[in-house]
Amino acid sequence: MEIPSVTVNVATPPHQTYKVGVRRQTRQVVIGSIKVGGGAPISVQTMTKSKTSDVAGTVKQIIQAADAGCDIVRVTVNDKEAADAMKAIVQQSPIPIVADIHFNHIFALKSIEAGVAKVRLNPGNIGNQDRIHQVLGAARDKGIPIRIGVNSGSLEEDILDKHGYPTAEALYESAMRHVGICEDFGFRDVIISVKSTDVRLMIEAYRLVAQRTDIPLHLGVTEAGTAKIGTIKSAVGIGTLLAEGIGDTIRVSLTDEPVKEVEVGKEILRSLGLASRNIELIACPTCGRLEVDLFAIMAELEKRLEGIKKPVKIAVLGCVVNGPGEASEADIGIAAGKGVGILYRKGEVVRKIKEEEIVDVIVEEVHKFQPKE
Repeated sequence: MEIPSVTVNVATPPHQTYKVGVRRQTRQVVIGSIKVGGGAPISVQTMTKSKTSDVAGTVKQIIQAADAGCDIVRVTVNDKEAADAMKAIVQQSPIPIVADIHFNHIFALKSIEAGVAKVRLNPGNIGNQDRIHQVLGAARDKGIPIRIGVNSGSLEEDILDKHGYPTAEALYESAMRHVGICEDFGFRDVIISVKSTDVRLMIEAYRLVAQRTDIPLHLGVTEAGTAKIGTIKSAVGIGTLLAEGIGDTIRVSLTDEPVKEVEVGKEILRSLGLASRNIELIACPTCGRLEVDLFAIMAELEKRLEGIKKPVKIAVLGCVVNGPGEASEADIGIAAGKGVGILYRKGEVVRKIKEEEIVDVIVEEVHKFQPKE
């Protein structure tokens, strides 16, 4: 089914802009061993796609995500079986677990008792004041923060009636309604997300929250879609905000495995210099000047270098126009043409190699590469 578009006001509120690397200052919350906000490194999250009651399957996905560089993982707690499974999942997880709760305060209480590191919950949606206070009290006693997650597709009816349709102000108003419930109870250990499938709306909503509060922000484009479209939408939405200094933790939502979400999230951070880079492969877009089989070379390099975690920049260029300049700027570079390649190491020409040697030579150079301390 096609998701209907969301109209965004053309006259958007003014927003503070930032230079890349200049972060918005927020209060800090702690999720297990991970600090969020307050100048802490931006963390990457994902969500398991398995049935939570399948403990082995869920733990397997969590471990795979952690190996890919995930910092925090969210697990849905949508029924009794899922709630019962949380203790075993928490005990086996190498990274902090967030319990995803909707409407049911009992599941929230069971998750907190099971040892989760954070709860994703909108307090106003779990019933009367007594239920709200039970959950907030339990979270406070355990030192567990709460993420208030607002989506444009599930705004409260009275807010929609007031604004007419999802707007940045409507998302902000909904988020602050739930923040107010927490603060009235004396609970300030919160994170906010104001997600939308509409990238423009998502950006403006986060800007509003960033202008008006010091609360840490969890960035994401909700239901972004398949890997291709979702990666583009997430990179534009999340990347725009991060470039303005807005955002403390991120999740790329894809119709794909959790590992893929983590890989895209990490790359968004790396592209802005907000995370240490592992191997970075650069190649020319190819054109009629191409004189080597660059497609095969890059495919084999990706395969051979998968899993190697070194901050090394590799450039492989397939013609003599841009090749020497780009190759010399990388840690390891190849400027190729007419079946041969010139190997560069940190800007210096090393030697000439045959086309069929390129992959083996680069892999060897990667293993020898010593990053700066």
